[in-house]
Amino acid sequence: MTPAAALSQLASDVRDGLCHPGQKTLPSRWFYDDLGSALFEAITALPEYGLTRADLRLIDAQAPAIAAAASSGGAPVRVVELGGGSGRKARPILEALGPVDYHPIDVSAAALELCRRETGAAARVHPIQATYIEGIDIASSERRAGERLLVLFLGGNIGNFDPPCAKAVLDDVRRSLEPGDALLLGADFVKPESRLLAAYDDPLGVTAAFNRNVLVRIDRELGAGFDLANFAHEARYDAVHRRIEMHLRALRAHSVELGDLQLEVRFHQGETIWTESSHKFDLPSLAAMAARARFRVASVWTDREWPFAESLWIAQ
Repeated sequence: MTPAAALSQLASDVRDGLCHPGQKTLPSRWFYDDLGSALFEAITALPEYGLTRADLRLIDAQAPAIAAAASSGGAPVRVVELGGGSGRKARPILEALGPVDYHPIDVSAAALELCRRETGAAARVHPIQATYIEGIDIASSERRAGERLLVLFLGGNIGNFDPPCAKAVLDDVRRSLEPGDALLLGADFVKPESRLLAAYDDPLGVTAAFNRNVLVRIDRELGAGFDLANFAHEARYDAVHRRIEMHLRALRAHSVELGDLQLEVRFHQGETIWTESSHKFDLPSLAAMAARARFRVASVWTDREWPFAESLWIAQ
């Protein structure tokens, strides 16, 4: 997505989400400007946020098995990572595969540069600044005859999509793959509510800063006038839908001018902007997701310290 297209999409999402007559929303993808990406990296180091460490423990321990399964029969592999961040998680897999072509896909140029530096010694890195499906299609167009794709979707990021959107994303990924290609999916598991809430509302306030930064981005890129002092970070757990929700709660009634959109948005005291969902899973729900998207579950590795799974799915 070009910068102009990204700005146009941001404007559309802000207009649609904040002018909705019901619950105000903002898509979580707009968290990840350069500052947002740096704040998220800080979140992953917080003691309360065990998800990333579980992800890394599994990948470090299972990288040889992942590489062997993805290249079964001796087929060469081209690696694609969706939202790769720093590239730290991909690196053990790249090293286990040997010299390979690696396409990290991200909307943040800063994240892609960090990823290139982190993984450059382990692979031939071809960063793609694009949306996930655009990036997969670009990487797939460069594959050589007989080469398989291994798509990495790590960090529990599938949980950021509600079930219909998650299905659509997995369906889109599957349509970009050929039979025998692989998807390595990281997914966070259901766990006690108190443990989940602490992970998304840390005492240092890093997650709160990450959440509020989306308003800073809208101010900067769309000429808006959000006052961060008017909003509090809030994390909730919905046990029925098995998801953490992040909201920005208006502390007082006020209005915000969206200059470039020529709009005024009114907030009632206590009204929220729903900015992110993080759905949690178990083994049966993951198996059902794989089957619906026409994948075969080849292997599953789980972490006991922070219940989390890496699942290797093969395109049927």
